[in-house]
Amino acid sequence: MIADHARAQLLYRLVGPSESLRKEISEKIEGLAHAEFVLEIPFLKLRTVPGIETMVAAYTTDVPALTKWGAPVLMGPGSIHVAHTEREFISKKQLHDAWTCTVRSHACC
Repeated sequence: MIADHARAQLLYRLVGPSESLRKEISEKIEGLAHAEFVLEIPFLKLRTVPGIETMVAAYTTDVPALTKWGAPVLMGPGSIHVAHTEREFISKKQLHDAWTCTVRSHACC
């Protein structure tokens, strides 16, 4: 049995511009299907703070929407792997270190 209609939703998390991926998807499905690119949270290079380690995470953030607040910095205590889940927690030391780090980062602005 073959269904009359099918639908798929794809989610891609990129750490760079999306134009080439959108173009490739459109070319591959041309004449076969319709692609709708509904939501794109743009790649954004965030400001770094001297002395604070940086990383790339395969998660999204609403920081690109906060453009009126100056140069964006995304940082915080705890682990990104449990952030916003029922397992999220931070220790008192992490909270203290985060406060110290935040104060230090504002001094660098």
